[in-house]
Amino acid sequence: QVQLVESGGGLVQPGGSLKLSCAASGVTFITTAMSWFRQAPGKERELVARITGASGSTTYADSVKGRFTISRDSGKEMVYLKMNNLKPEDTAVYYCNGYSVFSHQNYWGQGTQVTVSS
Repeated sequence: QVQLVESGGGLVQPGGSLKLSCAASGVTFITTAMSWFRQAPGKERELVARITGASGSTTYADSVKGRFTISRDSGKEMVYLKMNNLKPEDTAVYYCNGYSVFSHQNYWGQGTQVTVSS
């Protein structure tokens, strides 16, 4: 049974940093691509960053390249999103996602709110 639980969101000033965590129990990281998505009010959910299963290669949305870093710790069953130089337009609910390339199942966490405001 896969369960994704996000934490680490909050209120931060522009230019500040936050680190989101996703506790990913039941995930087989080598066959699961882990991603962070976000959804701002009135907008569609968008992919922020992804780390693939076997190779651990990463991809980022153009809007966050150079500012955000996705990482994982397979031993601790954790996925992280380090966010630096935050901007008001980064304000959104951030969701942890897992996609199993083996079973083709998609898993979602409940989301964590990030608000960037002075």
